[in-house]
Amino acid sequence: MFEFILCSMVTILPDYLYRRYWQGKRIGREITLFSMWFELRRGITACILLTVALITVIFYFHPSTTNAATAFRSVTILPETGGRVAEVYVSRFQKVEAGAPLFRLDSTAHQAALDTAMSRIAEIEAQIAVSTAELAAADGQIQQAEAAHRQAEDDLNRQLELQRRNAGAVAQRDVDRQQSLVDARKGAVVAAMASKEALRTRISTLLPAQKASAEAAARQARIDIDKTVVRAGVAGTVQQFTLRVGEVVNPLLRPAGILVPAEAGRATLIAGFSQIEAQVIKRGMIAEATCIGKPYTIIPLVVTDVQEVIAAGQVRASDQLVDAQQFARPGTLTTVLEPLYPGVLDGVPPGSSCIVNGYSNHEEELHRPNISTGRKLFLHVVDATALVHAMILRIQALVLPVRTLVLGGH
Repeated sequence: MFEFILCSMVTILPDYLYRRYWQGKRIGREITLFSMWFELRRGITACILLTVALITVIFYFHPSTTNAATAFRSVTILPETGGRVAEVYVSRFQKVEAGAPLFRLDSTAHQAALDTAMSRIAEIEAQIAVSTAELAAADGQIQQAEAAHRQAEDDLNRQLELQRRNAGAVAQRDVDRQQSLVDARKGAVVAAMASKEALRTRISTLLPAQKASAEAAARQARIDIDKTVVRAGVAGTVQQFTLRVGEVVNPLLRPAGILVPAEAGRATLIAGFSQIEAQVIKRGMIAEATCIGKPYTIIPLVVTDVQEVIAAGQVRASDQLVDAQQFARPGTLTTVLEPLYPGVLDGVPPGSSCIVNGYSNHEEELHRPNISTGRKLFLHVVDATALVHAMILRIQALVLPVRTLVLGGH
């Protein structure tokens, strides 16, 4: 309607003025309701064509959409492991800081595992103390075995000396028996030294490894106990949280609630434009929005990202063939917009529905030295029509509350 009124000012109005003052025709006499088309046919036809062209230019080069919202992502409150709730620290709609405890699961089994690991550590430490004492005893056994070995060697040497001086003084059988005793005493020394080395290895390698394993089990048990306390990952507001003591929660099937981050929906606005605008919408394009959650307000924005694919054409691997008929409904071009100035989205509730206008800017192209006159004139017209679209958005901002509250029946 706005475009038609604007176009009629340069088509129907001049045609009427020509009929009235040049041809002398008057409304109610020569120009009646029945003769209006015949008398003003040139102005009406030109107005319709110009209106269609103006609407096409405006909505193509300055795209608009009602599929826009301050989208946000919520955080599901889930434990890392399933279990029965033992304590609940927060309630619904409560604001929490990052790291604040939300609820605690029963940790009896994990505490038992921790106690077992601690007992094992104490047992290994006692074994280290006992093995250290046995190591000192091994030193005494080595000394005792070496002394017995030296005594046996002295007795053998004495018998050999007597046999050398007098062959009949010592029987050969006694010498052989003494030699066997010396060998036995030497083996006892080797066994005592090997026993000491085994104790040293046990103290320095085996028992520390067992202690480290027990300590790792204790740390794992403490980690499992810490996991039973579910904490807020980010600062935000707890929503849909109806958890009670005794309930069972599971990370796959039974979440505890939802945490809405404090900054959710405060930094970006997601809009879905028509696919025909894919060649027009670019990063850096200036845009404006009016949101139903903050009426009578124009929010300046800038396009920061444009999704390169259309979600409607997505194909997911499955056991069924995809029918092209499923793509009959065209998807939208997902666009991310951010505030042009800090704080302009303050007061807009996250998830609020918005109307967004984007405005093309050909300033750089207009300053190119080799641009043609026709192209330059066309781009000036295109940029000038942005004013019309901006006025339409402001009219929509004024009408939106009335349309919602009065005409919408809310």
